[in-house]
Amino acid sequence: MISLPQSAIEIIETMKKSGHFCFAVGGSVRDSLIGRATKDWDFTTNATPEEILSLFPDSFYDNQFGTVGVKIKKDEKLEDIYEITTFRSEEGYTDHRHPDKITWGKTLEEDLSRRDFTMNAIAYDGKIFTDPYEGKKDIQNKLIRTVGDPYKRFAEDALRMIRAVRFAAQLGFIIDEKTTAAILANAKLLTQIANERIRDEFLKILGSDHAADAMIVLKNVGLLTYILPELEVAFATPQKSPKRHHLYDVGTHSVMALKFCPSKDPIVRLATLLHDLGKPATFKKTDDGVLTFYNHEVAGVKISREVVKRLRLSRVQAEKVNTLVRWHQFTVDERQTDSALRRFIRHVGKENIDDMLALRIGDRLGGGARETSWRLELYKKRLEEVQKQPFDVSDLLADGHDVMKIFAIGPGRIIGQTLDILFKEVEAGTLPNEREALLKRLYELSLSPIYAKEKV
Repeated sequence: MISLPQSAIEIIETMKKSGHFCFAVGGSVRDSLIGRATKDWDFTTNATPEEILSLFPDSFYDNQFGTVGVKIKKDEKLEDIYEITTFRSEEGYTDHRHPDKITWGKTLEEDLSRRDFTMNAIAYDGKIFTDPYEGKKDIQNKLIRTVGDPYKRFAEDALRMIRAVRFAAQLGFIIDEKTTAAILANAKLLTQIANERIRDEFLKILGSDHAADAMIVLKNVGLLTYILPELEVAFATPQKSPKRHHLYDVGTHSVMALKFCPSKDPIVRLATLLHDLGKPATFKKTDDGVLTFYNHEVAGVKISREVVKRLRLSRVQAEKVNTLVRWHQFTVDERQTDSALRRFIRHVGKENIDDMLALRIGDRLGGGARETSWRLELYKKRLEEVQKQPFDVSDLLADGHDVMKIFAIGPGRIIGQTLDILFKEVEAGTLPNEREALLKRLYELSLSPIYAKEKV
């Protein structure tokens, strides 16, 4: 037994009172059985969309799949949207993603037969489970298995192959042998799927607890070459050599870096996975057997630009990935000058510093380094100290209005020139970024013969 929220019970009871069948189904039932927190409850029913709409005035229907959205409110505020879908059967999948024909079904069993995995084909009406494909047993065994013939399921919707890996990564399950064999045989069908759909599933994998393991599964079942071929080829590039600390090839190191990256952000994890993919193109071996990868970060950002473009990431997401890949090869040395640290921060951006450090931690641990590094901790403190200092003219505690007032001039180039002088002196440490000190320095500059000439 599982506990349904009151709003879900009310939907089922409303449908039953009107003479219809209604069952909770899909991911929410699965997660409840596993013991995971869940929301966004889905239901299946023999009622038509029009009949559902008549029972729930605050609902909407704007698709061809028989799905009605019911707004769940609490204290007049929208809390959730539950989806109720009419029993249906599907025919033909020319594009290996969407059915060519949908017809309303007559039975629950018929509806469950079209679903992807057994764990998602369990229905519950608040009292009785309907589980014709032994999904509960597979959940207990932590097994991902398709409903019926896996070859048919993947031919219908090729995205299900990535979804199988995604569920494995999120739930800590394994994919059964027949399903795995079918993915291997049908992997090329992924080329028929829109990049946006692949992106969504891939980012969910990257954000999961078992993301690194999932990368190896994707490789082993033949999907990685269609999602991230740049990583696939990196497994053939060695790194272990004299005078080098690396234990793994580039591909394995990339996956291990992902494993140890402390950030949960899938975008940061993507950058961590991509950070060394410029190494195959820059691979060289010296006469004494030392492997080198000079400027691999420059080659790597060219690759990352192609990846984020192919995955259709947003502009902000793409910029973050490219920035982290381009500048990840920084020197961690707490003895660096303030100017050098400011230069690093300008390259990376203040908003990306924590993400860059997370990538660096993954990079280190993924290469076999110790878990802690006193040098990295000291470097973090230096970065924090330097960030308290002004980074550009806009951080000064005096501005153009002060220049015009003290110099008795209107707008013009002299204002920018004067503020640049102030900033350089503050940056050099010869002038404190304190308002009184800055105004005093402005007064001194206003008396300079050079400025007197400019004001004439």
